[in-house]
Amino acid sequence: MNQIRPAADGKAVSGMGSARARCVLAPNPSPMTLDGTNTWVIAEPGSSAVVVIDPGPDDEGHLRQVLAAAQAGDRHVAQVVLTHGHLDHAAGAARFAELSGAPVGALDPGLRLGTEGYAPGDVITAAGCELRVVATPGHTADSLSLLLSADGALLTGDTVLGRGTTVIANDGSLRDYLRTLDELRSLADRAGLRVLLPGHGPLLRDPAGVLDYYIAHRKERLDQVRAALAAGARTPAEVVAIVYVDVDRSLWPAAELSVRAQLDYLNG
Repeated sequence: MNQIRPAADGKAVSGMGSARARCVLAPNPSPMTLDGTNTWVIAEPGSSAVVVIDPGPDDEGHLRQVLAAAQAGDRHVAQVVLTHGHLDHAAGAARFAELSGAPVGALDPGLRLGTEGYAPGDVITAAGCELRVVATPGHTADSLSLLLSADGALLTGDTVLGRGTTVIANDGSLRDYLRTLDELRSLADRAGLRVLLPGHGPLLRDPAGVLDYYIAHRKERLDQVRAALAAGARTPAEVVAIVYVDVDRSLWPAAELSVRAQLDYLNG
């Protein structure tokens, strides 16, 4: 579950990515998933093994397409990693593990299959290149991103999207999310990030600028919520009707999730 404000610029496509990362786009487009879920296949050029990030929904055709992309050139899937447990990213993980024979790792122990999982700072080298686990709670409590230093890339799951902005889910936290954005902004400079590879939407070539926008957007939304409360709004639904008046009403239930997170933050 993701964005609130769709934009028309750019689309995720299968095959987009960086030198070591390729996208296989899942056939699950919607207002909440943008063009669909981006499944990422990671490998050092010439490596016999790959890591698959977010197999996506439990769609047999998509999972077999991912497997074919992963196994091209006699490669094998050494590891599956989930950025978080939402169904559009993780529902196909068990079936993909059956198809590929690969274990599934995640921060949430309940999502792991055949592995002990990861902790922040762990480095995955199964694809012949380094993928560093970065804890990025906020969208969900179990959200992680993966730093692919060799490409100057960060795989962000739903923490940063290719278009629009991220919903704070029921198990997420705006306080955590704001801290995560600040930490990622620092990482963008420290690691020399050149591209963000999101869980939905097109890749982003200006990581620092995107993260600056995300941080400013969250501050603006908080100011709007404060203003709505001052104008007499008392419930999340009433705040949504004021703050998200220019957003399609089909997205208001998702907007209400973020508003609840904002109210929790302001009341904390």
